[in-house]
Amino acid sequence: MRFNSFLPGIIWFVISAFLLALPGSDLPHADFFNIPYFDKYVHFAMFFLVTTLFCYPFIQSLYTGSVVRAWFIKVTVYSIVYGITMEFVQKYLVYGRSFDLIDIVFDTLGSVAGLLLMMKYHNKKIGPNRNRGRNQN
Repeated sequence: MRFNSFLPGIIWFVISAFLLALPGSDLPHADFFNIPYFDKYVHFAMFFLVTTLFCYPFIQSLYTGSVVRAWFIKVTVYSIVYGITMEFVQKYLVYGRSFDLIDIVFDTLGSVAGLLLMMKYHNKKIGPNRNRGRNQN
């Protein structure tokens, strides 16, 4: 596994950290953003992407299934901890932002949804005969 495999995840991590640390006055105020609970959908999508983009390189690796699943779970836990940490950053360090427990719930749901998608994709790719889709005739 090379560093380049993780670049999409790293780039998205930096973008999400920037967006989560924006002061409240710098957040966009368009009619499109007036959808009820729109920010919760954004939190879900952001953490779904963080988890999937960091898990995907492990699917391409030569690790065994149990090692890959262990990494998936580690990535998901780190993603959830990142979401909780960013809520405290918003509360104590970012002007105009506040701590919201429901944001943590949606961060967690997005991370778990990303985990489930990666587990399903990984299990489908390996297949019942552990042949990773290669023809074994």
